[in-house]
Amino acid sequence: MTPEGREGGRKVAEPAPEPALSLEFVLPVAEAGRLARFPILAALRQGRISTSAEDLHWLDTPGGALAAEGRLVEAPKRGPRRLIALAPALEAPWHPGQRLPPVAVLAPHETPAAAEGAALMPLAAFTGKRRSQRLLIGDAVLGLHLIQGHLRTVAAEREVARVLLSGPVPAVLDLARRLASALPLLPPSQSLGAEALSLATGQVPPPRRHGAPDTSEAASAEACFTMAIGHLLEVALQVAPIARAGIEIEGVHQLRVALRRLRSVLKVFRPITGCKQGRALDGVLREMLGLLGPARDWDVFLVGVGADLAALLPEDKRLQSLMAAAEAKRQAAYAALAEALDGPGWRAAVTSGLAFMLEKPWRTGAGDERLGLLDAPPQDFAALVLDKRWGSLLEAGAEIETLPAEALHELRLDAKRLRYAAEVFAPVFPKKAARRFQRRLAGLQEELGRSNDAAVARSLVQSLAREHDEARAWAIGVAEGWCLARSMADHDGVLKAWKKLSAKESFWSAD
Repeated sequence: MTPEGREGGRKVAEPAPEPALSLEFVLPVAEAGRLARFPILAALRQGRISTSAEDLHWLDTPGGALAAEGRLVEAPKRGPRRLIALAPALEAPWHPGQRLPPVAVLAPHETPAAAEGAALMPLAAFTGKRRSQRLLIGDAVLGLHLIQGHLRTVAAEREVARVLLSGPVPAVLDLARRLASALPLLPPSQSLGAEALSLATGQVPPPRRHGAPDTSEAASAEACFTMAIGHLLEVALQVAPIARAGIEIEGVHQLRVALRRLRSVLKVFRPITGCKQGRALDGVLREMLGLLGPARDWDVFLVGVGADLAALLPEDKRLQSLMAAAEAKRQAAYAALAEALDGPGWRAAVTSGLAFMLEKPWRTGAGDERLGLLDAPPQDFAALVLDKRWGSLLEAGAEIETLPAEALHELRLDAKRLRYAAEVFAPVFPKKAARRFQRRLAGLQEELGRSNDAAVARSLVQSLAREHDEARAWAIGVAEGWCLARSMADHDGVLKAWKKLSAKESFWSAD
């Protein structure tokens, strides 16, 4: 029944209540003390902060039967035990920070079917405090809970702090943005139960999501869009700490690819989801990519051209000096990236992406035509987008045999745009044809990428020039010559990859 009130003696429909949202964030333990004194919260607080004990135990069979199915039994000090999922199902709608409801509330002495009658044993425990406060933003009432304490197992212990926000969607997201602008607050990469299991077993769980988004369950173009955003945000959150550490070059690469894919999704769906919030998110992502680019470029140079030259002339002091200068540039790029990933810019990218996906601002003021496209099956919209990008690629490569380096660079960008769009839509089409097309498109992009890497490498070594340094000039000349030779050698591979791709029918075709 619709809630009703009275206005001027007549009944009027009251607005429906805002849907509730519950988000979870990780807060470094050293920062937890600042939260209670945070000026924003002091201004919004209604009443006092209440404190209570928080005690949880996680149980499994001796053989780990529940964990093998991605579940544990969670037993609070007070209240019934519950069967919990360590992570949502891959096909489930999901976004970073979302809290999972219990799979089931267990009766006293009840054990899950997966235990097959085996006794449940303590695996890990959390002991600490829950500090709760009630906040008022406009007319919206929110709950904020800080859970802080120790995860313990037989052999290990770790102090943790989690922040829980609950309330109407716009107010929760508004508060999350405000807090993240000043505090190192980010959605967790795993639930508290999953973190307890990891501490108990000593095993870091593998990334739950990776690569391009799986949109196979999307029933509409809009669902395809939001699934892709949620997937890519989660991938970015998983690989950001690896990129931050600067130990594995794959971390920067994967974070850069995830953010590029995310920007591509925004552009692909712009005809039906374009809005100022989307443009703002794109701007934040572009800034982050501006910091990832130099780190990745120097990585590629040092493991590619740099390694080749070092192997060719291992004793040459001039080349060694050039490589040392390149490594210094790489370290500086990583330092700038680490500062950004520790700062408000990265947190703004994550919270903006989360808010964009949950608030769906593209629906505000949308007309019937746009709403119809959003709700329609994704295949129709996919065909429109992919036809346009495929046509642009074929036109750009019509005279590929004679294209200069600048035109080949533009062709590579066209191939990348098509590939990112194809990745999003491929899961909603027949798999065999989609995979074959994507494989051939990836082959072309890889060949064109080699030529681009050589061009980027030439630009990088030129940036290492020093006045009146003949030894440096000689080393730069050798490196540039090596890059030029590689570009010329790669041309045949480009032509072969183009021939294989251009002869293939599109997988989204109705034929």
